[in-house]
Amino acid sequence: MARVAPVLTCTPAVRNALVQLARSRSEEARLVERARIVLLCLEGKRNEEVARELSVRPNTVGIWRKRFAEQGLPGLRDLKRSGKPPLYGPELRTRILATLEQPPPKDQARWDGGSLAQALGVSDDIVWRILRKEGIQLSRRRSWCVSTDPEFTKKAADIVGLYLDPPNNALVLSVDEKPTIQAIERESDYVKTSSGKVVRGMKSTYKRHGTVNLFAALEVATGTIRGKSTQTKKREDFRTFMDEIVAHYPADREIHVILDNPSTHKKNDDWLAAHPNVTFHFTPTSASWLNQVEIWFGILSGKALTGASFTSREQLVKAIEDFMSVYNQKAAPFVWRKREVKGAQLRNTISSLCN
Repeated sequence: MARVAPVLTCTPAVRNALVQLARSRSEEARLVERARIVLLCLEGKRNEEVARELSVRPNTVGIWRKRFAEQGLPGLRDLKRSGKPPLYGPELRTRILATLEQPPPKDQARWDGGSLAQALGVSDDIVWRILRKEGIQLSRRRSWCVSTDPEFTKKAADIVGLYLDPPNNALVLSVDEKPTIQAIERESDYVKTSSGKVVRGMKSTYKRHGTVNLFAALEVATGTIRGKSTQTKKREDFRTFMDEIVAHYPADREIHVILDNPSTHKKNDDWLAAHPNVTFHFTPTSASWLNQVEIWFGILSGKALTGASFTSREQLVKAIEDFMSVYNQKAAPFVWRKREVKGAQLRNTISSLCN
C-alpha cells in the first residue's frame, strides 16, 4: 500500500516567516531550500512535483515535509550533533601557559609555536589556535620604563599640571634634542618581488656623510615647533638655542620649559638668572616620555628621515627645516596620554594575565 504524505498546515505568522526565510540572501542556502520545499508543500503539491520544481530528490522533500509536520518551523534546522571528539582537552591550554613560564630550549632565546608544540608533543596548529584565542603574540614586544626617582610623583604632577592647567598668560615649551641624526646616502626605489608584491626596495650598501644634532622646542598650547641644527650638543649649544627661542617672545612673558635630565640641561643657573621669566621643569629620571616633544621627534623620523637618502649634512638639515615649515602650517596641540602600566603587571606571569 502506498504511503500518503502528511498534509501541511500552518498559521499566517509561520507562513510569513517561511516566505522571509525562502527569500533571504543572508541565511544558509540549505535553510532557504527547506523553506521553499515547505512552502510548495503547503500549496498542496506532491513530493514528486516539489522535487522536480526545485531539482531535489523526492525523499529529501519527504524528510522536510515530515519534520515540519512534527516540529513546525524549528524542525527545519539541523539537529545538534555530537561531532568528532576533541583530540586535546582544556588542560592543554594550562600546559601551554605553564610551559611559557619555563626557560626556552637551550638553542633559542624565546619560545615560539614550533618549539612549544615539540615540547608538549602536540601539533603546531593547536598551539597557534590556543595562542590566538588567548591573545598571546610571541613575536610582538612592548617596552616600558619604570622610574625609580624618589620624587617621581611630585615632578610628574608638576609637568602634567603644566599640560592640563598652565598658569594664565604663561607659555609652556617642551624642549629636547635629537642627537646624531645620520646623513645616509642610499639608493631606493619601488621593486616587484617574486610573489608579485610591489615594495620599497633599498640598496644594502650606503655612504655616511656625517651626523647632525637637532634641538627642538614645542609650544604645548599650539603644537608649533622651532628647531636648530648643530654639529654638537654641548651646554653652549643648548644655551644658544634657548637664547634664540626666548628671543621670539616678550621679555616679560612667563615661560615654563619642560626638560629631561642630560648634563647639558643642568647647571644653567647663571643662564636662568639672566632670564628671570624662564623656569625649568625637569622630568623624573627615566621618564623622558613625559616630554611631549618626544612625540614630535617620532613624527619627524617617520615622515622625513626613515628611508630617506641625503648626500650631505646640509641636505639633511634642509630636509628637517622643510619638514618643520610644512608641519607648522597645520600644527595642533597633542592630546597627550600614555598607556597605563600597573606595577603588578611587571611581575605577572602569562598564566595570571590569561586567567
